[in-house]
Amino acid sequence: MAAPLMPKATAVWLVENTTLSFEQIATFCGLHLLEIQAIADGEVATGMVGRDPIVNGELTKEEIARCEADPNAQLRLLTHDRPQPAPRAGGPRYTPVAKRQDRPDAIAWLLKSHPELQDSQIAKLVGSTKNTIQAVRDRTHWNTPNIKPRDPVTLGLCTLRDLNAALDKARRKAAREESSKKKAEVMAAADATPPVEVDPGEAEQPAVKE
Repeated sequence: MAAPLMPKATAVWLVENTTLSFEQIATFCGLHLLEIQAIADGEVATGMVGRDPIVNGELTKEEIARCEADPNAQLRLLTHDRPQPAPRAGGPRYTPVAKRQDRPDAIAWLLKSHPELQDSQIAKLVGSTKNTIQAVRDRTHWNTPNIKPRDPVTLGLCTLRDLNAALDKARRKAAREESSKKKAEVMAAADATPPVEVDPGEAEQPAVKE
């Protein structure tokens, strides 16, 4: 399902200006329900200016009113012929200046709570570098005394969807590696097993016909 151009800013506006359910907003914006709840509680997107989807031609007042009257209805994004911006290529995500000081806390939380994640995955999730991640891990970071592990989703550094996707990828890779390791061990054990030597005296003798 197509999402608005700026999902989180649009979600902020819908939370503040409509009576739509969190589920309706989450579905329309392509965000997790918990992230919408966190926006409503002021835990994430604090200070973010909401983006009006009506002014930007993504929704109509009638469409919002229709869904406000029916909690089971889903918002339909208006489509246009104008070209849409291409999605950003992979790599570290941009982190607003105001949130960059939170990145070491998020890195510490990820290292502690999800050690299966690779450094490259953590770097992509919170918009950091492998050097910073290693410094946090080794406690050589310049601000180590003040680093406190905090959930990057709550901090607004990544979405729960992105975190779950990274965890799923890491677990699949770990499962593949474990499977390959077990196969290698079985093959090594088979190669190391010496052949069974049969005593000629105990070997089965052919029957002699009288």
